[in-house]
Amino acid sequence: MNNFWTNIVRYPRFFISSMVGLILVILTPFRNLFKTPKLRWFLILFSFVFIISLYVILRSMVGL
Repeated sequence: MNNFWTNIVRYPRFFISSMVGLILVILTPFRNLFKTPKLRWFLILFSFVFIISLYVILRSMVGL
């Protein structure tokens, strides 16, 4: 029974480390885009448009 609770305690650490690894793998191509000045502006503009469109969509879904 002690082995069972030890495994249960390990799951949150595994989940957190898996999520951090996933986020790092997803963000690595965007970090590489920041190295080129021309692509840096494209990435900043794309991020801005993405955030604004997400805001508009969520605002219309809520009904404000």
